Formats: sequence, C-alpha cells, structure tokens
Amino acid sequence: MLHTIQDWDNAYANGPNIPGGERWPGLWVEPAENYRKAMLSEQRAVLDIPYGDGPRHRLDLFMPKGRAQGLVVFVHGGYWMRLDKSFWSHLARGAVERGHAVAMPSYTLCPEAGIADITVEIGKAIGHAMDEIEGPVALTGHSAGGHLVSRMICTSSPLGEVQRMRLSRVVSISGLHDLRPLLRTAMNDTLRIDERVAREESPALLSPVEGARVIAWVGGAERAEFRRQAQLLANIWTGLGAATSYVEMPDRHHFDVIDDLGDPASALINALLS
Repeated sequence: MLHTIQDWDNAYANGPNIPGGERWPGLWVEPAENYRKAMLSEQRAVLDIPYGDGPRHRLDLFMPKGRAQGLVVFVHGGYWMRLDKSFWSHLARGAVERGHAVAMPSYTLCPEAGIADITVEIGKAIGHAMDEIEGPVALTGHSAGGHLVSRMICTSSPLGEVQRMRLSRVVSISGLHDLRPLLRTAMNDTLRIDERVAREESPALLSPVEGARVIAWVGGAERAEFRRQAQLLANIWTGLGAATSYVEMPDRHHFDVIDDLGDPASALINALLS
C-alpha cells in the first residue's frame, strides 16, 4: 500500500500526540533547578559562561568529583525556536557521575537567527567548552539539538580539524536530519528554511567526516517521522563510511526518551561514553 503524509504539521507535532503531553516542558523545570542548586552548593557548577557576544551565548558547566575524564556536550531542542539550557540541567547527572564534565549551551533562537547561524554558534560553544576541559568529547542533543550535534561531524562542520579529532562519538536523540519536510509545516514561518538552507544544513544530505561515529537514538512510541529521520541518518551515513547504529527504545516517546541521560547506569549513557 502506498503511503503519503497529508498533514505535515501533525507529523512533526509531539505534545498533542502524547498522552499528557501538555505537561512538558514544565516537568523538567523543577528537577533541573534542583540539580543546579545542588551542584552549585558543592561548587561543581559554573553557570552562564559566555562563549560569544550574543545574549544567549552562554553555557553551563557541571563538573564531576575529581579530575574530569572527558567532556560531554548536550544541545537542547525546541525546534530551534524555543527553550534554553535551563530546562535540562538534571540530565547532566548521568555523565557527571561517570566522571565526565558536561556542558549545556543556549543559542540564539529562530527567527532572530537562521539555522545556519545556530550551527555556527553551537560550534563556538563546543569549542569553548573544549578549551576548558581536556580529554575525549562526546556530543549529544535532543530533537533540534540532535540535528545540531550531527552537523558537527559533517565535512562542513564549523569545528576545526583538531577539535573534530577529539570527538569520540555523537548520539543524536530524536534528531532531525533532513530538514526538507519542515518546509511544508507552519513552523517554517518562524524557521524560515528554504530549499538551499535545507540542503546545506541537513546532515543526511551531507557527508560525515572520516572516522565519524554516530548513534541515532529514538523512542519506539515517537511520531513515525522522528523514527524515519533517525533511521535515515544511520542508513545513509553507513553508506558513506561512518560507524553508525540505530537504537529504538521501546515505549519511549519524544519527551521521556532523554530521561536516561540522568542515569549513570543507563544504556543511553553507556552508548554515549563507551
């Protein structure tokens, strides 16, 4: 049977298609705030470190006890047009308790910035965090953040060669890897993606750097388009020489698929740090 998508807005709408979906992002606020307070009290958090001149060019850095074994950078989602780093602080816990520093940047949102501009900003944020922390660097991001961390290991990445050599792997969680379908959505009134931008900023349409290692991670209860987007990147980049895998977590939806970043013993943290 042939399958076509008639309602592109619904295909990419998460909250309305999750029971109780209206509870997010509010459910993240309290645990994130509590984690920041606890880490500040232990003098293991530095907040609002500037990485550029813009008002949202800030990152939070959470440190493990003792010397950091490496760095994890988490890039938040929100379709490039909503939210900031403060919603996700508690998700640093898993990597921090495994001995890694965790950086969480904010970035300028659409429409004030275009997606290509945001890609450059994230490159600067990662570079700044790399200057602060030695060792291997793992990148992870959720939804739009999954797109942004995948962009960092494309041959057109804003990261320099020396910086890219430090990357151990990328875990794109529910990432958007082909932006062309978003041209058909109402949100594009804000995103302002055109065909050129879609082709230049879609990881699935670009080439991975040599030695790229990427895991496309997604919830089994997510919208079909998010599962397809994850499969797409793993499929295409395997054919371009990258080491890839596709992981679908049963019963996880778009909002709870990231919860395991807060658990140092989870399969997600193992995948990110192994």
